[in-house]
Amino acid sequence: MVEGISLRSITRLTGAGKNTLARLLVTAGRACAEYQDKTLRGLNCKRVQVDEIWSFVYAKQKNVPKDKRGVPGYGDVWTWTAIDADSKLAVSWLVGSRDGEAAKLFMNDVAGRLANRVQLTSDGHSPYLWAVEDAFGTEIDFAQLVKIYGQPTESEKRYSPAQCIGAKRQRVTGNPDPKHISTSFVERQNLTMRMSIRRFTRLTNAFSKKIENHAHSIAIHFMHYNFVRQHQTTRVTPAMAAGVTGKLWELSDVVKMIEAWEASQMKKAA
Repeated sequence: MVEGISLRSITRLTGAGKNTLARLLVTAGRACAEYQDKTLRGLNCKRVQVDEIWSFVYAKQKNVPKDKRGVPGYGDVWTWTAIDADSKLAVSWLVGSRDGEAAKLFMNDVAGRLANRVQLTSDGHSPYLWAVEDAFGTEIDFAQLVKIYGQPTESEKRYSPAQCIGAKRQRVTGNPDPKHISTSFVERQNLTMRMSIRRFTRLTNAFSKKIENHAHSIAIHFMHYNFVRQHQTTRVTPAMAAGVTGKLWELSDVVKMIEAWEASQMKKAA
């Protein structure tokens, strides 16, 4: 799952049943989300970058049936991500729409995980302006990197954005360092998500049919990314670089965490 392989492909490779894998996706996703929600707190970040990445659930927006149009969880789905520019830790993420309410929920979650004042950079998406103010007030050095795009070609209209021909850095709040007004790291994380989560691959038939499973796959991805996968720049995992953990996790450690979570859920239900 963390190497961009679809459930059907995993079924063919391992011989495990598809329903078994689907149940594992749900269990592992819930465990990974809960573990990171509790663990990624009091982070001593200095520079945070935020962005949104598009995907879809059930069907592309234009193909959503009439009776399901406007219903959350059908059509376009956006994942908001925040990354620490130094440790490369994925600080927070949110699955939802791309409107102001989602921006508010996301930025308040980011603020609740930070232990100190940070420099924050976003793209020019307007909901960030009031969402950041609502979450941080004046206790933030906030700037936006507004990219300027040229006229798209026919191929770019279908497969990728138009060519970026420039960018404008603009201060919003506080005193952000102009040298660090950038969204490069979080945009690179978006590429990592597209490469590592089969459901995000463009022109794929491995998209999520339920938004819950979409969110579970993202939680599993970030668990692997934060705790298991060594970053080429820092030579350690993002969680180690950020001081969240002192050891290099292996996938077996993730399995143990999931099993412990399952045991705790059974104890609560008893």
